[in-house]
Amino acid sequence: MKGTHLGEFQEIVLLTIMVLDDNAYGVSIKREIKTRADRNISRGALHTALSRMEEKGLIKSWQGEANKLRGGMPKRYYEVTNKGVNALKEAKDVRDQLWNEVPRLRLQHNYG
Repeated sequence: MKGTHLGEFQEIVLLTIMVLDDNAYGVSIKREIKTRADRNISRGALHTALSRMEEKGLIKSWQGEANKLRGGMPKRYYEVTNKGVNALKEAKDVRDQLWNEVPRLRLQHNYG
């Protein structure tokens, strides 16, 4: 799947959507990223990333039912597509190959 290079933020968002599964919507994604990655992201940054990834076919979205607690506004839910899963696997494979090539002594010295 050449040409689908993920940035770190895109990768984190995709993985977070997969972790949240059926509960992946804007606020829950933002909250989960804050909890797991200690990154406080803006709604705008998240919305932009989600829109771009949907345009690329990495995710798909749909609107849920209207909710009285949200003033009648429905939540937009997200799901990672097969293309998105493949892009994540490709990114992980590249990183794993690079980590495996780091000389052991250097790895122990700098990270161990």
